[in-house]
Amino acid sequence: MKTVRKSIILSILLLCLSVSCRKDLVNMNNNPNGANPATINPNMVLSTVLTTVGMQLVNLGYQDMAGVMQHTQKDGWTTTHNEYDWAGSNSWTEYYDVLRNNQLVYNRGVALNSELHQGVALVIKSLMFGLIADLWGDAPYTHALEGDKGTPEGTLPAYDKQETIYNGILADLEKANTLLSKPKNAYAIPIDAADVFYQGDPAKWRKMANSLALRYYMRLSEKVPEKAKAGIEKIVANPDQYPLILNTDGSEDANMSFPGNSNADSWPANVVYDKDSSNYRRLKMCNTLVTTLQKFKDPRLGVWANKVQCFLVVDDNLPPGTGNVYKAVDTVVNGEQRKVRYISPDVLAAKGLTINDINQDVNYVGLPPGISGPAVYNLSNDASQASRNPHVSWLNDMYRQAKGPLLKSRIITAAEVHFILAEAAAVKGWAAGNAETHYKSGIQASFSVWGLGGSSAAYLEQPSVKFDGTQEQIIVQKWIASWTAATEAWADYKRTGFPKLKAGPYAKGPVLPVRLYYMLEERNLNKANVDAASNNLEVTTYSSFGANGSKNSPWSKPWVIQGTGKPW
Repeated sequence: MKTVRKSIILSILLLCLSVSCRKDLVNMNNNPNGANPATINPNMVLSTVLTTVGMQLVNLGYQDMAGVMQHTQKDGWTTTHNEYDWAGSNSWTEYYDVLRNNQLVYNRGVALNSELHQGVALVIKSLMFGLIADLWGDAPYTHALEGDKGTPEGTLPAYDKQETIYNGILADLEKANTLLSKPKNAYAIPIDAADVFYQGDPAKWRKMANSLALRYYMRLSEKVPEKAKAGIEKIVANPDQYPLILNTDGSEDANMSFPGNSNADSWPANVVYDKDSSNYRRLKMCNTLVTTLQKFKDPRLGVWANKVQCFLVVDDNLPPGTGNVYKAVDTVVNGEQRKVRYISPDVLAAKGLTINDINQDVNYVGLPPGISGPAVYNLSNDASQASRNPHVSWLNDMYRQAKGPLLKSRIITAAEVHFILAEAAAVKGWAAGNAETHYKSGIQASFSVWGLGGSSAAYLEQPSVKFDGTQEQIIVQKWIASWTAATEAWADYKRTGFPKLKAGPYAKGPVLPVRLYYMLEERNLNKANVDAASNNLEVTTYSSFGANGSKNSPWSKPWVIQGTGKPW
């Protein structure tokens, strides 16, 4: 009997110990420094979502997409920027990371009955899924954010068709327009401190939602023109129900400034935190953009670029061999002290060049796209490839800074909206307002945000700029206005073929690419779904170029441009 009693007591003690251990284990699994997704204030997550989105978009539009669209070229570490040598390494992981955090903001908005958080989260969801669909084509969408469920659909999500993603985006933006339609004081939980785009103003978020809808309706305009027409005309016909970003002073643009407190929250490739300045130095103006701006006598060139540090002059009167040794001479040119390098014609001949092979503009010189040896272009002696070529234009000194009034991540702007409406009216013939007025407003908006508002009227009077109603003219001006936000220009190029860009001689393909590779990690982990999505791409004449075969080629067309004959 004593033995039984001892056994019962021992069992009770063991049970208590077991319960205590389980509690301890549960407590160990709780991160005291972490946030509980079920109770977290959504503003804490929203601030991270918005700042990350802003940085991701400017990194993309200011870096390699600017290389594709020939805003810039690099003269060091050139392969991805100048030559599209992506080798299948492009990853969407960071974009889906944002989408998961954004989904938490939305879920907490639902739980707290906060329509403001729900509306903003739907706008960001649309923006980021739109980016993914634009860059890759088919992609995980319906089950993309269900990994925490542990289901096969969430762990290895199927790829939705690109068309499905665009349709889902438009539906979410319609919903966001309704959620964001109340005055600011009608929302119980403000987002002012967390909102680095609009400081908590729901009216501006609503305009952003409808402006993004215009973007994606126009994206569909070649494939499903009736849907695009109906969507754009519905928005334009009901400005009270569907307000847009239209103010040309930039006050409604979706932008993000940079605090500049550390490299993580500063303008990319600045020299404040990169003391060597190599990231800044490698980015140079591309000849394609420079010559276009020069043709239009466009003052934005002087805002975006520095003059060449030392320009070249071929002097027929110099003795042969003069100029073989690199030497800059201080010279007064047009009343300004400049450095000039004088060379004799035989110097060009010795290098197999003619006078037409060097760009002799005394102010702005760009690197041609995809050339061999960009570090020594235009007779530079930078054989060490230190990106110190003085004979081409470096980016304006403001891009050395960590922050500044013009250094912003530009997400969607009045310039873009006006150019969309100009194209819809002039080229498509849709009821989208006066095409010429929108075209002029697009240019005025771009000039205004770069501090040149007073110069737009004279610019618009030039014969080469005056409105002619062609798609090429509208898209070229839109391409110029997309400086530092070239990802949108790439989407326009794929849809229209404008501006007419040629791949450089050292590019991986003879024409510009139209998508990114499905990345290696995804091909390894989610192979069946990647293969199915790759099979939906249209193999083209150029699909054999690149690293991963024609089925997953940057020169194979996604649904949105299949059968359109664009861009090439």
